[in-house]
Amino acid sequence: MVMTPSFDEYDLRDMPLRERLDCCKEILRNEDDESLRWDAVWITGEIAEKEGPGSELFDEAADVMSWVLKNDDNGVVKHEACYQIAMRKMDNKIPDLLNSALNDDSGLVKHEAIEALGLLNAFDSEELISKTINHKNTDVRQTAAFVLRRLERVKNRSEEHTSELQSHVRISYAVFCLKKK
Repeated sequence: MVMTPSFDEYDLRDMPLRERLDCCKEILRNEDDESLRWDAVWITGEIAEKEGPGSELFDEAADVMSWVLKNDDNGVVKHEACYQIAMRKMDNKIPDLLNSALNDDSGLVKHEAIEALGLLNAFDSEELISKTINHKNTDVRQTAAFVLRRLERVKNRSEEHTSELQSHVRISYAVFCLKKK
């Protein structure tokens, strides 16, 4: 059994962000205890939130989530990585979520990856998500159906809003032109 230095989540949160992320990466690469790896995924997500999109640590935290999806052997840990990708709006990791949704061995991971795609409004993924609609796992099937319905509803609402906005702009412009005369 490989053990990393003894840290708990409270010790990690007292570290500067760079050191905290490095420690989380070390835990994820080397720790056998999945509960510690889960904590490391969560704390990595917190780092991403503190730093925000476009920062170096945010991008690195997003890469850590991808690494977990590809390399961790525990479905609960990978489930948490999917959640963090959606929660922290790591849109550039949509391809990794799609890969997990379509190819992971765990129904739990597939479910969460599909749900994360829905939360990220990954409209371009609808066709691929639909490939899981007949999956043998009930949770995967139900999540796929739910996400596809939600994406369609959100897309329609967005199109309606855009149409209403365009109509409002045309009316405002017409009123403006009439006032100028």
